[in-house]
Amino acid sequence: MKDLIKIEVTENQEPIVNGRELHEALEVKTDYKKWFDRMCEYGFNENIDFCTVSQKCPIANGGYQEKIDHAIKLDMAKEIAMIQRNEKGKEVRKYFIQVEKDFNSPEKIMARALKIAEGKLNVLQLKNTQQKQLIGELKPKADYLDQILQSKALVTITAIAKDYGMSAKTFNKKLHELKIQFKQGHQWFLYSDYHNSGYTHSETVEYFHKDGTKDITMNTKWTQKGRLFLYELLKKNGIVPVIEKK
Repeated sequence: MKDLIKIEVTENQEPIVNGRELHEALEVKTDYKKWFDRMCEYGFNENIDFCTVSQKCPIANGGYQEKIDHAIKLDMAKEIAMIQRNEKGKEVRKYFIQVEKDFNSPEKIMARALKIAEGKLNVLQLKNTQQKQLIGELKPKADYLDQILQSKALVTITAIAKDYGMSAKTFNKKLHELKIQFKQGHQWFLYSDYHNSGYTHSETVEYFHKDGTKDITMNTKWTQKGRLFLYELLKKNGIVPVIEKK
């Protein structure tokens, strides 16, 4: 069947349609806001059957105008199509019924389940890598030199990169080329050979996504021992701080 209207899928794996696109597909002549308000009189409830979405759209004079739209659940969309009581409404409702049938087919359910499982696996792998690095950093230091070099004066990778006249992005890439660290997701981690060497100190930091969900990330800084290690390593590879070039 021809795609009459685009179907989106939420994070909760629920199909939804755009209110204005539904309004257009049904070929309604009434203004969208008046039409949608009238549809809501049939007992649909906000945050249950639909969500209101607003966005700022540019206008001719250079300013912005707020545009109200709605994300509508498929059950509500089917009922709205039926309410129209015309051939176009019947066509759209029939399309939604077929979409729902396809969406709930064993193949599609399995595909969505695999995608969710893959996402969870990626999160677990990232957390496992974080834990390995933290465990390595927290292992007790054995010799006297470690105790001397252990300092509270932790340094960010941005500050170290600046000493070499590089950006943090370029410096991180160079350390990756030298097999010191690797990137997973948006974070850099030391290879296992350097986990328990006392080169870095990491803290987990909580933050919130735009949708309000809480997550954690790692804030990693280098110890003075790590800074000395990088200096010696980079010097062996012909890279010295800016001050030594003068």
